[in-house]
Amino acid sequence: MAMLRATRAAIKACASSSSSGYFARHFHASSGDTKKIVGVFYKANEYASKNPNFLGCVENALGIRDWLESQGHEYIVTDDKEGPNCELEKHIPDLDVLISTPFHPAYVTAERIKKAKNLKLLLTAGIGSDHIDLHAAAAAGLTVAEVTGSNVVSVAEDEFMRILILVRNFVPGYNQAINGEWNVAGICYRAYDLEGKTIGTVGGGRIGKLLLQRLKPFGCNLLYHDRLQMEPEIEKEIGAKYVENLNEMLPKCDVIVVNTPLTEKTRGIFNKEMIEKMKRGVLIVNNARATIMERQAVVEATESGHIGGYSGDVWDPQPASKDHPWRYMPNHAMTPHISGTTMDAQLRYAAGTKDMLERYFKGEDFPAQNYIVKNGEIAPQYM
Repeated sequence: MAMLRATRAAIKACASSSSSGYFARHFHASSGDTKKIVGVFYKANEYASKNPNFLGCVENALGIRDWLESQGHEYIVTDDKEGPNCELEKHIPDLDVLISTPFHPAYVTAERIKKAKNLKLLLTAGIGSDHIDLHAAAAAGLTVAEVTGSNVVSVAEDEFMRILILVRNFVPGYNQAINGEWNVAGICYRAYDLEGKTIGTVGGGRIGKLLLQRLKPFGCNLLYHDRLQMEPEIEKEIGAKYVENLNEMLPKCDVIVVNTPLTEKTRGIFNKEMIEKMKRGVLIVNNARATIMERQAVVEATESGHIGGYSGDVWDPQPASKDHPWRYMPNHAMTPHISGTTMDAQLRYAAGTKDMLERYFKGEDFPAQNYIVKNGEIAPQYM
């Protein structure tokens, strides 16, 4: 709350000291006004042409280049986003809109916001805007929005897959198959049925609910922890029990799934002390954000066996370096950040991004659930 009050105070000071400077940062685009828009995406290289729905890459640029340029807007797309001499940095001083994705995030720091004198709108093509310094964005009068709901099904399905991969000890079996080996005992001594296991999700929002719905037919004991409890009818339909105290839920779980946003409160919440509260041999799935976990604590717990298996697609930073320790810890099933960028999801978040740009150009509001920062206010889930 102190940070929120400080942010509001900064906004009030800006508004009172300059009637044109602050408010110009967050007004909608004027009709007929051309803008410089920069998109930061990963390169797909030879894969860009293999599927017409592959929109979330540099080569296909969300499928909006022709539309933007036909209206006179400048559209710059790059994957080069790190360091003082990167391509993104060259455009920071005069861009109006910056589009990025959680899969190849453009880290928008307070320093970059200060340099971006023309910047008014930050869009996330997908879900998750923690790559942006939201407090700095709010204080500067910027609007931050994302395509809420665009890939929740994609992420929930991926989490369900990872649970099964860990519970059934799939990865060692796959490695045996491709390495010409055959050692059933080396796989099955750590393979279990999902039925009857206690699975808890830390976060019961859109993705958490979808995951719990998909787990219900498997006969699991389902728990969830969240700042808000679901309606009783939804809890009954899903078959999940609310646990208000996270410390009470963790020791009960055979599998823990992280579904909470990255905030100041959740950053590093799963440190050594919290991991020690979990069952020995617990399986963890984290498709939320890597820094919710304390990196070295995860490594040490997998090496000791306290964490029996760890799977996820989020790293810090992204892309992950070749020497990132999570690549080499035992009993992991990590992948690059892929869960929310299926071809179906790309169609949804590309369409959602275009819709918000179109509304911005027309001076119309976005769907309310898409706003992460608006008029100096940060969405509650990020506070």
